[in-house]
Order: sequence, then C-alpha cells, then structure tokens
Amino acid sequence: MSFLKPDLTLEKLNARIGENLPGYLGLTMIRFGENEMVSRMELKKIHFAPNTYLHAGSLVTLADTTAGFGTFAHLPEGSSGFTTIELKSNFFKTLREGSLICVATAQHLGRNTQVWDAEVFNEANNDRLCMFRCTQMILWPNK
Repeated sequence: MSFLKPDLTLEKLNARIGENLPGYLGLTMIRFGENEMVSRMELKKIHFAPNTYLHAGSLVTLADTTAGFGTFAHLPEGSSGFTTIELKSNFFKTLREGSLICVATAQHLGRNTQVWDAEVFNEANNDRLCMFRCTQMILWPNK
C-alpha cells in the first residue's frame, strides 16, 4: 500500500517553501520517495551562531522541515494538514562551511500521527552532524 501522494513533484514541493523560514535559510528538497524525503542546505552566515559555529537551530530547522515535507507528501486522504507535537535532536559535530544533506525516513505513518527520523550530514564527506526525531499530529477538517 502506497501512502505517497501520486501527483507530487519536486517542483511542487519546492514551490511550497516560498519566503517562509525554510526559504530564507535556503532549503531545497532534492529527492523523495515512499517513506523518504531528502533536502539540501548550503551554509551561509545566517546559519551560524555568534561564536562562529553552526547554530543548532539551523540543523533543527533543516531536519524538522525535511520531516515535515515528508509528512505532507504522505498525508492520509481527507486530512487537512499536520503539526509537529514533539521533537528531539542529538548533535555530534559542527561545520563551518559547505552544504548539508538531510535524509528523513518515516518510522510510522498512522491515521492520527506520523513519526519521522532525520539525519543531517556534511555533504562533502558524509559525516553525520545530527540525528532528529519528530512526531506529527495529523489534522482533520471539522465536520
């Protein structure tokens, strides 16, 4: 059984980013499929804390957005959207230049919740910088 929206394209996904926070930070979706969403973010000065290290919020935004787009791509028919109700992250390394890749995978695709894991990597050498897990609550229209 496929949960993936059949008419979804990378162009449609990236058009949703727009001028919101993910767009401002330069996130782009680069690949998706059944139970998976992959994104990329090229690092700029805005991604760093005053101490010149990568800001944890930049990593969390990348991971949460990628998992969120995965959720959007796998919403149950008839649902009206979703919202993040829990997230957790672990940080292992930092990066001062280059690009990040985030791979989010569905762990649970239910009618009322979805659980997604995401890992963030240094694009240049595939070092893992962060692990992330979130739970998404599926929203349904009021009847």
